[in-house]
Amino acid sequence: MLALRLTRNAHPAVQLRRLLVAAASAGTGFLMLSAFGYALGHPEEPAGSLMLRLAWCATPLAATVHLAVAVARTDPATAPRPGLSAVGLGPARLMAVSATTTALAATLGSLLALLVFLHLRGDLTGLPFDGAAADFLAAGRPLPLPAALTLLAAIPVISSLAVALTLRPRDPRTASPDPRHRFGRFGAFGGSATRETFGAYGRFGARFGKPRTARVGPGRTAPTAAVPQAPNGVTAPDGTVRDAERSPDTEAASTAPPAPQQTPTTLPWGVATLAAGLAVEAYARHTGTPSDLTMPSGLTTGPVGVLLGWVLTAAGLALAGPGLTHLCGRLLQSARPGALRLLAGRALMAEADRIGRPLGVVCAVASAAYALDGLQDPAALGPLTVLGALVVAGCAFATLLTAAVESRQARSDTTAALLRLGAPATVLRGAAVLRAGALLALFGPLTLLVAALAAQPLAR
Repeated sequence: MLALRLTRNAHPAVQLRRLLVAAASAGTGFLMLSAFGYALGHPEEPAGSLMLRLAWCATPLAATVHLAVAVARTDPATAPRPGLSAVGLGPARLMAVSATTTALAATLGSLLALLVFLHLRGDLTGLPFDGAAADFLAAGRPLPLPAALTLLAAIPVISSLAVALTLRPRDPRTASPDPRHRFGRFGAFGGSATRETFGAYGRFGARFGKPRTARVGPGRTAPTAAVPQAPNGVTAPDGTVRDAERSPDTEAASTAPPAPQQTPTTLPWGVATLAAGLAVEAYARHTGTPSDLTMPSGLTTGPVGVLLGWVLTAAGLALAGPGLTHLCGRLLQSARPGALRLLAGRALMAEADRIGRPLGVVCAVASAAYALDGLQDPAALGPLTVLGALVVAGCAFATLLTAAVESRQARSDTTAALLRLGAPATVLRGAAVLRAGALLALFGPLTLLVAALAAQPLAR
């Protein structure tokens, strides 16, 4: 009941994102039902035909689950807020509510797919389109409804489990690497992982800092307290303290998001996987192995190695996305950066894990779309292939936009602090444009290069 109330009272933008999840679930569910209907209508074909067609539905299913997780992360209704634990809405309960909301949206899409499937079969009304879709809908044959519902239940179940796994409560405390040091000073639980030398805490005078000295002449020092300093670090030549005005750009630079403490470590793995995928594609092209796969819905046949290479290439781009985004932020801050480049670079470095992987998936989808131009007869693409491509591409771009919304929500405190300090709105807009331009300048040529190499095995 709580999930229904939160779903009903959500913001229109949140409702739109949930409708996108429902639409993706409907498209994926229709593809799965079509594979099931084709198996019913062609019982003479081996069981491997059904498994192959269901395997082609794995990519739209993964794209739908990825979108559902991204939408659940940006749902403000299930975000932890002060006071919710007092009424029984702790992190675990909010995670359950988010998973339930995702299951409701995915179930709505699955039911819509079932209604469309039954309508095209002619079970609800007459057979539409003069029976043009009877080949993969098993029109005229009884449909085992329990099997169809079990097949459709995979979408909301997998989506809700993925959301629950992603949003599960985590203990913010870091465990000590040595169990002997799990008790801190004087038996305090949860001590730091850094080991202290003997007497570091109780050494006489250790807790009383020595006065800092400042050089006032050749070989002479004086206490730092004797040198007057202004609050902003400006001291007059005569020893008096004066205030200095700080421009909005300087204030913006001082309020920039802190650089992340850890650099994404998936870039070497992504580059290695990407290189392996391209190598597998090139090997499959030159060897000309006769083990070909018959792709469903009008796609041309091709070697098994080409399909494996495409999968490895897409996985490599997704793994390398966070590292490349972090690299963009680091390059923006090189060579004496100003406030604008500092803001844009720090934001990219802080958001590398959040937007890097969806951006890599979008690059993989764009590369695959370019590689489809190498087919022998692109006009032979069937409606199911077009529907699957639309579902995958739509989920990829929607996930990237949702990740951008999540990033905007994450830096809302920094944006509010900048505006409170008097930073002009043009600085914020300029930083956003600079971030987008830097990502496009790096990922655009990379996508074109990978697409050109991936299209070589299917070149005419």
